[in-house]
Amino acid sequence: MKKGRFDRRDFFQASIAGPAGLVLSSTILEKGSASASQAAAAPAKAPRIRFAAIGLNHSHIYGQVDSVARRGGELASFYAPEPDLAAAFAKRYPAAKLARSQKEILEDNSIKLIVSASIPNERAPLGIEVMRHGKDFMADKPGITTLEQLAEVRRVQSQTRRIYSILYGERLENRATVKAGELVKAGAIGKVIQTIGLGPHRMSPKDRPAWFFELKRYGGILCDIGSHQFDQFLFFTGSTKAEVIASQVANAHHAQYPGFEDFGDVMLRGNGGAGYIRVDWFTPDGLNTWGDGRLTILGTDGFIEIRKNVDIAGRPGGSHLFLVDQKETRYIDCSKESLPYGEQLVNDVLNRTETAMPQEHCFLATELALKAQHQAQKLDLKK
Repeated sequence: MKKGRFDRRDFFQASIAGPAGLVLSSTILEKGSASASQAAAAPAKAPRIRFAAIGLNHSHIYGQVDSVARRGGELASFYAPEPDLAAAFAKRYPAAKLARSQKEILEDNSIKLIVSASIPNERAPLGIEVMRHGKDFMADKPGITTLEQLAEVRRVQSQTRRIYSILYGERLENRATVKAGELVKAGAIGKVIQTIGLGPHRMSPKDRPAWFFELKRYGGILCDIGSHQFDQFLFFTGSTKAEVIASQVANAHHAQYPGFEDFGDVMLRGNGGAGYIRVDWFTPDGLNTWGDGRLTILGTDGFIEIRKNVDIAGRPGGSHLFLVDQKETRYIDCSKESLPYGEQLVNDVLNRTETAMPQEHCFLATELALKAQHQAQKLDLKK
């Protein structure tokens, strides 16, 4: 690994570990923000629910756990059938009990929420069992890998009225994207017309498990890493109905893994705006992070560009936001912006509300990703 490189796991964990709040100069940017001193002084929330982790196959599980534990959750127990994954998790969270089985956690009535970063195609079946046992569920993305799984998850969620939440970290755990949501809601760029979401990633085969290359298990590139962009498209355009206009995928440079897809893009149309998505596994080694993730939000009175992980112009760290309106161009450092998702989810578990992520939004973002994946044209880029 090159010196100074900041990988995806490091970034995800760092993004949820910092203090909340940001003081900005103009009235519209200050609206809804806490001061830096208030944020730094804010203690972690005392535990209000007990929760558990099942399935530790992706390192995102640490960010999921910290998101809840920091804002009102007590990690009571965990389970993973892989001894190495369980040992690493126990070292990170020594107060949590290693359960003897998944069943032990599911039948523990004191546990209200279960979080999981299991192998992607195993998440929906687990979530269904969690809901049937009267508990709420938070999955890493992709939370569902087939349209058949989605139909069953929707059916069981409707019957049980439990929460099925998917942690789309590029919006919910990225400080600049959270800030952009506040700005758009406040009317900083007028009515949103279009979002352009770019999700480049680095692919290091030696660091990836076998399931990472199996289409049936990870769901395809649009289902997997593209899921972030579908979530952001719906959120920023305010669309409650949407359709996939066109989608395409390719395995352009990894023929040794025939089930792998390393490129994909999508055109979307919603009742609140348009969208374009491009995702890939071609981040070069010369970049000091896993991917130069970007989001551009076009409005009638301006636009916002987010550089999620790196500013290649030289500013350190991530969470960079640029806002251009009718008056000026501004740069906003969002590295101390608050991240409300974890606390909102705990509140939803207790109050039976939908403040962290409306259930229909969660399902619609997933449906769009799955439909885009299912109907994608296969590109032959090897010629």
